[in-house]
Amino acid sequence: MNIVPRPRAPFHTPTPPFAGRRWASRAYPGDLAQASWVREDLRADLYRIEGLCSDLTDTVILCASEMFSNACDHSRSGQLDGRAIRNLFMPDAHTLYVGIIDDGARTDAPTFPHIPHQRTVTDWEEAERGRGLLLIDHLATRWGSRAVVDFPFCAGLGTLVWAEFTLTTAADTTGSTGAQV
Repeated sequence: MNIVPRPRAPFHTPTPPFAGRRWASRAYPGDLAQASWVREDLRADLYRIEGLCSDLTDTVILCASEMFSNACDHSRSGQLDGRAIRNLFMPDAHTLYVGIIDDGARTDAPTFPHIPHQRTVTDWEEAERGRGLLLIDHLATRWGSRAVVDFPFCAGLGTLVWAEFTLTTAADTTGSTGAQV
């Protein structure tokens, strides 16, 4: 009997991208140890897009992993019984949208996701943390964050951090004249 967990194999045949494509939202316990499942599930879902460039797949997975880690570190998602929810869809045939919803702001550190712009070059060189959103800002076509519910009396119920990526195919990155997805 094998006791080593095996990665989940994709079981769907890849299909061409199309506008309005949605994947089921996935909820994960707000534990950093779950980041590997977030990455594997996302890789399996992205496998379903025909011709998706492997570099873009890795970029989307990296950014989603950063968003999940931030949710665990900076929100109630990382506390007892906390969770984070991953969303994935295509608003049009050329754009992939991934988002992570956390359980809301912690009372000990009620902050909204932002890139720390007040740091000096020396501060950035010495900082051990705080580069996740900067990484997403550099790799994604667009990104942002917003409250899950936009009512003042519902503040703190959760934050959505999202990123959009322009789809490229493997043919686009090798210089072939294939159709762009």
